Amino acid sequence: MKITTPHGILEGDNIEAILKEHGYDCLHDADLRYANLRGANLHGANLHDANLCGANLHGADLHGANLHDANLCGANLSHANLSDANLRDANLRYANLCGAYLSCAYLCGADLSHADLSDANLRDAYLSCAYLSGANLSDANLRDANLRYANLCGAYLSCAYLCGADLSHADLSDANLRGANLHGANLHDANLSGANLSHADLSDANLRDANHVQLSIAKTSILPDEGDIIGWKKAWTDDTMPPKSVIVKLLIPADAQRSNGTGRKCRASTARVLDLQDKQGNSLPSDTTAYSGHDTDFTYKKGETVHVEDFDTNRWNECAPGIHFFITRIEAVEY
Repeated sequence: MKITTPHGILEGDNIEAILKEHGYDCLHDADLRYANLRGANLHGANLHDANLCGANLHGADLHGANLHDANLCGANLSHANLSDANLRDANLRYANLCGAYLSCAYLCGADLSHADLSDANLRDAYLSCAYLSGANLSDANLRDANLRYANLCGAYLSCAYLCGADLSHADLSDANLRGANLHGANLHDANLSGANLSHADLSDANLRDANHVQLSIAKTSILPDEGDIIGWKKAWTDDTMPPKSVIVKLLIPADAQRSNGTGRKCRASTARVLDLQDKQGNSLPSDTTAYSGHDTDFTYKKGETVHVEDFDTNRWNECAPGIHFFITRIEAVEY
C-alpha cells in the first residue's frame, strides 16, 4: 500500500503497518481518496486535513481519531466506530454513516448534509452548528446530543431518539420528525416551520419561543376546538370467558376537557355513553355493562355519563388519566 503525504510517499503492507512504522501522526494531510480501508484499525490516528473522499471505511475503528477538517465526502463509514473522534469542520457530505457508532464524537461545524446517519448512535455527540440539511437520521440515537444552532432543514428524523437533546436555536424547517422521541428535548427558539411532528413524543419538551411551533402543533391536532364530538373506544364485558370486546359510542360534550397528543389517540374528561355495540355495529342489550381495559372499576352503561376526576391537561402525556377514545370507529375496533 502506498500513501501520498506532504512529507513523501509512505509504503507498507497495509495502513496499520504504515502507522506502526511511521507513527500515528504520519497521516496528517494524507491523500487517501477512494482507499479501501474496510475494517482498518485507525484507533487514535491523526487524519487531520486528510483527503478520504470516497474511501471505504466500513467497520473501521476510528475511536478517538483526529479527523478535524478531513474530507470524507461520499465516504463509506457504515458501522464504523467513531466514538470520541474529532470531526470538527469535517466534510461528510453524502457520506454513508448508517449504523455508525458516534457516541461522544465532536462534530461541531461538520458538514453532514445529505449524509446517511440512519440507525447511527450519536448519543452525547456534539453537533453544535453542524450542517445536517437533507440528512437521513431515521432511527438514529441522539439522546442528550448537543444540536444547538444545527441546520437540520429538510432532515429525515423519523423515529429518531432525541430524548434530552439540545435543539435550541436549531433550524428544523421542513424536517420530518414523525414518530420521533423528543421527551425532555430543548427546542427553545428552534425553527419548526413546516416540520412534521405527527406521532412525535413532545412530553416535557421545552418549546418556549420556538418559531412556527403553534402551526406545526396545530397540524397534529385532530380534535375540533368547539362543539360536541362523537368518539369510539374498545371496552370489555366479563360475562364470557375470555372477556368479549365491546365498542362504546361516546358523546364528548363541548364543555368537556379533551386533547390528543401528536397521534390518533384522544382523551376527554367527560363523556356520555350513547351505545354499546359488538364489532359488527349491532347494539347490545340496554342492560349491558362494559368495563375499561385499564381500570375494571370504571364502567360504561348506555345513557350514563362518565367522568374522570384527575384528567391530565398536558396533551403530550398521551397515556395519562382520561377517557381514551378514537374519532373513527374502525380505529377502536382494531385497537
